[in-house]
Amino acid sequence: MRSSERLVVALVSAGRTWPHQDWPAPDDPYVGRVVRVSPPYDGLAETEADVIVLHCEDPAVAFPGLLDLLRARSVPAVVVSPRRDTEAVVEVFRAGAGYLVECDRCPEMMSSAMVAATLGHTYLSPAACDALREGARLMAATDDTMRRLRALLSPREQQIMELLSTGLGARQIGQRLRLSEKTVRNNLSNIYAKLDARSGTDAVLRWLGTTPVLRT
Repeated sequence: MRSSERLVVALVSAGRTWPHQDWPAPDDPYVGRVVRVSPPYDGLAETEADVIVLHCEDPAVAFPGLLDLLRARSVPAVVVSPRRDTEAVVEVFRAGAGYLVECDRCPEMMSSAMVAATLGHTYLSPAACDALREGARLMAATDDTMRRLRALLSPREQQIMELLSTGLGARQIGQRLRLSEKTVRNNLSNIYAKLDARSGTDAVLRWLGTTPVLRT
């Protein structure tokens, strides 16, 4: 990737100082330039950032204000936070943003999350995935509706949903399952219809049982 093609990333810290000086490295192959912004985030309206990274202690406090701005500008976002509970992860994921739990974070993961966000994928770190799945597991024990919903999908569609719920995109899912990207996208269209989902994020939330099902 040429330097001119590398991403511009806005670093936003609710603590006013970006804490991770090890990222991005000067020779990062994906991130070419960063813009540092402090609350109340007014400066983001003028940035040309490809993706916004929010570092905060509590997304429930820091993320809503940023979300309003993101909706106006249609810029993807990734949240980095020490919180790893299901409620925090689901609320950020439901808004379409990626989530990296602080204990998982490393320079390579940060860069991968930036690229995924610009490609329309919702990147979750391992601990964030675990939080999402743990919430789903607890709900599944008593939620017959979710079990019936999953039964609507074929074995192949269930494989695809398992991979989609880890943050992979159609191309990566195809590589894992040895399918063409077009075949995966066709399967995803069928899955969305069966789950009554409007998007990949919506489908994952329904698949994991962390959002209400409109119909079964």
